[in-house]
Amino acid sequence: MKYSLFLGCTIPARSRNYELSARAIASRLDLEFIDIEDFSCCGFPLEASDEMGAILLGARNLCLAEEKGLDVCALCSACASMLTKTAYHLNGDERLREQVNKELSRIGKEYKGIIKVKHFARIVLEDIGLERIKEEIKRDLSGLKVATHYGCHYLKPSYIYEGFDDPQEPLTLEQILEAVGVTNIQYRRKKECCGGPVLLSDEDVALTVAQEKLRYVKKAGADCMNLVCPFCSLMFDANQKGIEAKFESAFTIPVLYLPQIIGLAMGLSRKELGLNLNVVSTRELESTLEVY
Repeated sequence: MKYSLFLGCTIPARSRNYELSARAIASRLDLEFIDIEDFSCCGFPLEASDEMGAILLGARNLCLAEEKGLDVCALCSACASMLTKTAYHLNGDERLREQVNKELSRIGKEYKGIIKVKHFARIVLEDIGLERIKEEIKRDLSGLKVATHYGCHYLKPSYIYEGFDDPQEPLTLEQILEAVGVTNIQYRRKKECCGGPVLLSDEDVALTVAQEKLRYVKKAGADCMNLVCPFCSLMFDANQKGIEAKFESAFTIPVLYLPQIIGLAMGLSRKELGLNLNVVSTRELESTLEVY
């Protein structure tokens, strides 16, 4: 099973632990990632100011995957959303497709609509399957209490995702975690944003939103958070110490990516999963689970 791996902008710069852990568990699950060096930004950061420019960026990336005959695996939720949405509109709007292909022809590209885009979590659930995941479990995680953060773009806009999950009552990430043996923890304001989208325009608001969510996660008794978006990790992991200082609070909540938790269940080491790259220390969690 082969996919072109789309890393986007944030993961190589800030979230190597996400990439490392995804590659580590993929190798155990007969999932092969093919790297396409010419992949660029998905177009999402440009969408609000230049919609056509964003579509062209997304379409160019899709063309590169088409030339290799490979579906796309996106780790970042925003990248998955942008690329999926681009394909959705190009496949359904012939006039737009002609306009985009006219522009793409200037660089020798043509979008044909022959490949699909999937978020990594969806590949785990639909293509690999929970039973296959269970076959690889080596470590007991039944005592690990995990609070999942779905974020905004994992399931939105919902019309592009073919009914994959309910955006109002999402379950898919917790279904995966249940399969690897953790205890899913529910908490207030679970479906709310991380605050990241307004970080550059109003840092106080962004950090307040993240702080409130961390407070509810802490109150619920979670040992760690689970997420699938690098920008959400920026808010909850990279900014957690700053939030603690700003609001005179103490959270110390490890923030793990989904493949890091799956990899823990598979018995992989801390370096294989990039746990040494997490900002909030995972040492206490590792000690409890006997991870070395």
